[in-house]
Amino acid sequence: MPYAAVNGQNLYYEDSGSTRPVVVFSHGLLMDHEMFAPQVDALRERYRCIVWDERGHGLTAGGTLAPFSYYDSADDLVALLDHLGIESAVLAGMSQGGYLSLRCALRHPQRVRALVLIDTQAQTEDATKTAGYRQMIDVWAQQGLPQPVADTIAQIILGAGWAGAAVWQDKWRGWQPHNLLGCFQALVSRDDVSDRLRDIEVPALVVHGEADAAIALDRARDMAGRLPDAELVVVPGAGHAANLTNPQPVNAAILRFLEALDD
Repeated sequence: MPYAAVNGQNLYYEDSGSTRPVVVFSHGLLMDHEMFAPQVDALRERYRCIVWDERGHGLTAGGTLAPFSYYDSADDLVALLDHLGIESAVLAGMSQGGYLSLRCALRHPQRVRALVLIDTQAQTEDATKTAGYRQMIDVWAQQGLPQPVADTIAQIILGAGWAGAAVWQDKWRGWQPHNLLGCFQALVSRDDVSDRLRDIEVPALVVHGEADAAIALDRARDMAGRLPDAELVVVPGAGHAANLTNPQPVNAAILRFLEALDD
């Protein structure tokens, strides 16, 4: 399996290869590279698609996890680009993946061709939700993942009644407590980059599920309004992981955006 040993990490990644324009997909909290399978299937004939597992997640997760920030994750992404000999790429990030992609654009602007920001935000976590999230994470870390908590998390991320939820719940049951707690701490301790968005000059596509229960649509509108060159696409009826649960309209929007970059 392909790994990049960078920044003290052993990052798992998959690369569709070719010399086509590059799109790097970064997943959300508790997810992994497989959440972008619908996008890779739709784009790989025209674009070089790279997916990876971030610190503490998926096949990158290890026996220890030092405290980290999304700036560290942004540096990981650039190190992965270096490992693959890629000068610049379109960064597509969902939720947490958007947090690190925004910070990558701020810290390493020369490496970012454009941004696709899916169900994400520039602000910090909604304080009215954080206490509930922390309670679920603490129970999970101490006792394992009870089914009611698994169902609540699935509803937040995947929406009510999505047919593929059980597959992700099975993955969550394999999480080690130190990775769970460390990744959650990175989430809740991040800074607000709203006032810095004006410095991101590359084109951006903001895609947001109309029924996102984790990040309010108003936050996506605020982010899109602050970015100098951004388009907002709202996905009717979609929840937080719109790219996974409602891939057709998301793929269509991404393809239109990428095609316009190539013009």
